Amino acid sequence: MKIVYVIDSLASKGGAERILSDKMNYMVEHFGYDVYVITCFQNTQTDPNVYFLSEKVNQVNLGIHYYAQYRYRYPKRLWVKYSIYSRLKKELTAAVQRINPDVLIGLGYFNADMVCGIQCRAVKVVESHEARIFTMSDKGLNRSFFSRVYMKYYRGRYFRRIEKKADMVVTLTNGDAKEWTKAKRVEVIPNFTVMPVVKQSTCENKRVIAVGRLEWQKGFDRLVDAWAIASQQYPDWQLDIFGSGKLGDKLQQQIRTHGLDNVTIYPFTPNINKEYSESSIFALSSRFEGFALVMLEAMKCGLPCVSFDCPFGPNDLITDNENGYLVKDGDVPAFANCLCSLMEDEDKRKAFSRASVERVKGYDVDVVMSRWKALIEGLVNQSA
Repeated sequence: MKIVYVIDSLASKGGAERILSDKMNYMVEHFGYDVYVITCFQNTQTDPNVYFLSEKVNQVNLGIHYYAQYRYRYPKRLWVKYSIYSRLKKELTAAVQRINPDVLIGLGYFNADMVCGIQCRAVKVVESHEARIFTMSDKGLNRSFFSRVYMKYYRGRYFRRIEKKADMVVTLTNGDAKEWTKAKRVEVIPNFTVMPVVKQSTCENKRVIAVGRLEWQKGFDRLVDAWAIASQQYPDWQLDIFGSGKLGDKLQQQIRTHGLDNVTIYPFTPNINKEYSESSIFALSSRFEGFALVMLEAMKCGLPCVSFDCPFGPNDLITDNENGYLVKDGDVPAFANCLCSLMEDEDKRKAFSRASVERVKGYDVDVVMSRWKALIEGLVNQSA
């Protein structure tokens, strides 16, 4: 079985890059598949892969300088962008046709319309790592009126092409699957995590943890506001946020404005499993998610969770008042109350912890990858 994945780069710290690397490693090691990954905009000499990739995975780097367009002002930038994408289409098509795969897989947020439009014998699959309604969305961005109009048109055409040309769309959550009403076939296969568990949390440390990029999507501003309420009742508890991003300085200012001395922002750490095990509650304040992989990791370490019921992902993992709390999206006072409910009750934290560990067994790597194997081989057999 020969499989080709297409992605912009594996040099970024992101959930899609991490799960894709883990998935390809599993395929070559356990299934014996011949796996290729085409990275379109990456130069591995200057920007190496962030996550481990087995030497059995064949990486093809096109090395196209996508960001060169930003050296120019409009209207010249439009011509440069067109030239870049024309080159991308030509070189990507040539690379795929040279490999001649059985299955060609594109990611929903990266030129998936181009990928599934390549002329070849392969079955075409699109993985929707970002929820469709947020793919290329302008939420959180200050776009001009004309930019918003253009993006609305572009997104509509983009998804129509995918729905017409892709043989299968695979989503991470049930909520996102409902958005692909016109796709030929839709399958839900969640993410997994291969993160090792050093030890389970005892849920006895007075520490809440949150993890993610310091960006608008992740909603850490909402978490800090909620913490300002909760810490009035439990000032001896600590909130630790692990992540980096462009809103770091703004969040630090927000923390100072609230006068909070029990909130600390740390950079990403490769030993996040250790940090989970030394915490007692996991908080997810995102405005939207593709899946919420960090929540899955936290639950694997036995953490009860408090999350906004944002689209999509948290309600696939949390059963309210059983292994955590799902809070109406945007209700900051309610989020604070749920934090307090767990902070004040150690027995409840431990009960939720046991339920979390049990819940994530269905997201074990062997379970999830067996579903991928059945899907891929079924599609190839049907097309034979």
